[in-house]
Amino acid sequence: MSAASRLGHQRRTALFVAGGLLFNFPLLALWDGAARVAGLPLFPLALLLLWAGLIGLLAWLSERAAD
Repeated sequence: MSAASRLGHQRRTALFVAGGLLFNFPLLALWDGAARVAGLPLFPLALLLLWAGLIGLLAWLSERAAD
């Protein structure tokens, strides 16, 4: 396994751990409330943005590894 491949694997593992922490109870409780943003409840909006951000980071890491 080359050093670049190992680094890519470590970055994907770190992203997985970050996703596990972001979608776990203590941090999700921060978004759970009656607040609204542009008429949308904050909790589902935060989940969607976090999820989209993780997918975007994974795509960026995958494309970067292909170079």
